[in-house]
Amino acid sequence: MPRHPFLLLLLLPLLCSHNTAADDDQPHNRFLQCLDSENSAAADSISKLIYTDTNPSYSSVLQFSIRNPRFNTSTTLKPLLIVTPRNISHIQATIKCSAKHGLQLRVRSGGHDYEGLSYASLLPNVQFIVLDMINFQDVAVDVASKTAWVQAGATLGQLYYAIAQKSSTLAFPAGVCPTVGAGGYFSGGGYGTMQRKHGLAADNVVDAVFIDAKGRTLGRSSMGEDMFWAVRGGGGNTFGVAVAWKVKLVAVPEKVTVFRVRRTLEQNATKIVHRWQTVANELPQDIIIMATIQKVNSTSTAQLTTTIQATFNALFLGGAEGVLKLIGDKFPELGLVKEDCTEMSWIESTVHFARFPANTPPAILLNRTITLLTGSAKYKGKSDYVQKPISETVWEGVWKKLDELGPLAGALVMIPYGGKMAEIPASSLPFPHRAGNLFLIQYDVFWNEDGAEAEERHVDWIREMYSYMTPYVSQNPRGAYMNYRDLDIGMNAVEGKTSYREARVWGVKYFKSNFDRLVRVKTAVDPENVFRNEQSIPPFSL
Repeated sequence: MPRHPFLLLLLLPLLCSHNTAADDDQPHNRFLQCLDSENSAAADSISKLIYTDTNPSYSSVLQFSIRNPRFNTSTTLKPLLIVTPRNISHIQATIKCSAKHGLQLRVRSGGHDYEGLSYASLLPNVQFIVLDMINFQDVAVDVASKTAWVQAGATLGQLYYAIAQKSSTLAFPAGVCPTVGAGGYFSGGGYGTMQRKHGLAADNVVDAVFIDAKGRTLGRSSMGEDMFWAVRGGGGNTFGVAVAWKVKLVAVPEKVTVFRVRRTLEQNATKIVHRWQTVANELPQDIIIMATIQKVNSTSTAQLTTTIQATFNALFLGGAEGVLKLIGDKFPELGLVKEDCTEMSWIESTVHFARFPANTPPAILLNRTITLLTGSAKYKGKSDYVQKPISETVWEGVWKKLDELGPLAGALVMIPYGGKMAEIPASSLPFPHRAGNLFLIQYDVFWNEDGAEAEERHVDWIREMYSYMTPYVSQNPRGAYMNYRDLDIGMNAVEGKTSYREARVWGVKYFKSNFDRLVRVKTAVDPENVFRNEQSIPPFSL
């Protein structure tokens, strides 16, 4: 029996109802008893951080960081319990006890896993625990060394805000969604609006604190360069639990320039998109022009109609006059004019790219739940890499596919490469998609309707779009981006007992030849496969 009164209260209803040895033998009861034993000296603190499904706060704690309502239904397989640690000893005890009692451990920082694997399981009969890192939110910025320590549960928005509070000319190259958690984002590589100038977020990680499968606290020097290489892009919840990351900050000017230009089919969007794909990756490193294609309601006529719209979102690390001259010289087809451009501080640009209204104070970045990028919609995502320009005829086929859905229900978001991304070797990190790629495509589909029919219809659509694009994207392997996790390309068997050969089906899509090195690291640091999920790296022993 647990020694601590709070844990005793957690178990009392079960024990009083049946009072049999079988109840003590339930996995979550054994786990709780193990935690009590491992934390006997600090049981007061950890007991208040455990939520079973009999706890009134269980649902609110679980749902607080669920970013995709698709995995928040009555049929979603949910955790036996949730642990919200406050110190390293809590994490160590959770790892040891979950391994001892055969329970999978899902680690959640921001909850943006595209397939919900940080808080749910899509396989039947999986018993798992969620280790929710929400209490690890500290960000410590050191302006003198141009570095910051970021705890795994801090969001990108919290990181951005903390930097801006200390300096107006330092920044960090990461993503546009401020509620994404640092733990998973850095673990998968992490691209953003300054990737063409400074590379991925993971390219700028210089140290880390991890808890491994044995419960050891490791930094860069103690984990070794192989593991340090693996954790910066090899996927979350595979090699251990990320506690904190030390990142290198980058210099930005006092003022940057943004623009958001929209062009419909009637405004020559097809030709502009076709031209964009050969220009955007060749532009100087100080600019990124991202393109988003969607079906929208047309405003050109009094009668309600729809059209395809291409939106070009840009960040230029300089003033408006500079970007006007650059685009006028290199990409005149866009038709950029001075009125399209807005100068602002870097921190204001992060608010802009998060789609908050103009003049929203940067403090909005501290809100962990609000996002205008996906809202409350259910969604499914997929990804591709394009290495050769796609013809106008093919783009016209994409327009037809988008026309099958309602306005704003489906989108292609395209991120140009080149610049720094083409200079970093493919083996530098597990993320291999460097030179030779024109751009990344993120396919998205959104829906608000409930029920299996609505989900099937929308998921079928994105799979059909993905199939349509097969001849026009990277081949052998067809690449995919780890942080846009996609179980359609392959998944581990029940309890993660997937062999190396089976896992290569999806592993080489994310990591190409780097997959084999990741498996070697996994075999060395977690041979018993303590950290596993539907798409975790397996050790050779399986």
